[in-house]
Amino acid sequence: MGSSKTIMDLFQPAAKRFKLSSPHCCASDNTPNSEPLLQVVSRKLPLSSKSSGSSSATTTSLTAEQQSRIEFNRYVAKSKRNLKACSQKVSKAKEEGSGYVKLEELLAEETWLEVLHGELQKPYAKRLCEFVEKEIKDSGVDIFPPQHLIFNALNTTPFDRVKAVIIGQDPYHGPGQAMGLSFSVPEGVKIPSSLANIFKEIHQDVGCRLPSHGNLEKWAVQ
Repeated sequence: MGSSKTIMDLFQPAAKRFKLSSPHCCASDNTPNSEPLLQVVSRKLPLSSKSSGSSSATTTSLTAEQQSRIEFNRYVAKSKRNLKACSQKVSKAKEEGSGYVKLEELLAEETWLEVLHGELQKPYAKRLCEFVEKEIKDSGVDIFPPQHLIFNALNTTPFDRVKAVIIGQDPYHGPGQAMGLSFSVPEGVKIPSSLANIFKEIHQDVGCRLPSHGNLEKWAVQ
């Protein structure tokens, strides 16, 4: 019988090599210094400049960690723009009195729009959209997650950056919990037991410290 695998064995694509970042790799806080769980270290993109007529060349280069940080921050900013676009659409709909935004208008990430082009126009998707619209507009019950977060997972992680897909049984149903990412809850909300167990497993596998909150948006970005 082969040896048991850890969570890190699931993140080994053939084209790239990964290594653990700092001991704080599991931190999912939203501070600029939080480290990604996995970090690409095989790529180097040196930048050099040479003055014309000069015999000496000045070369500047970024470390792999700096390159990874720049790329990470760029995708964080992109996910925030997508979220803002969805929030604005929902706010506008409420101001106009309808309070509802069609599902296809809540998918803002262009890579997913390209991959799923025409999918939401198919009969099964139209039936689903009609059902969701009726529930939101006429049922009188709370729907989780909120409208602007329905496609939060897709709007946060571009299609070409997907490494793993985690599907929860159903959204958290407590007030203020569900945010469109499996097992994730906003900062300030008590960490659910299911997420606490995930944190413990990761801590046992890779030895990094446990996050202080349950917001997994940064994990989705990386």
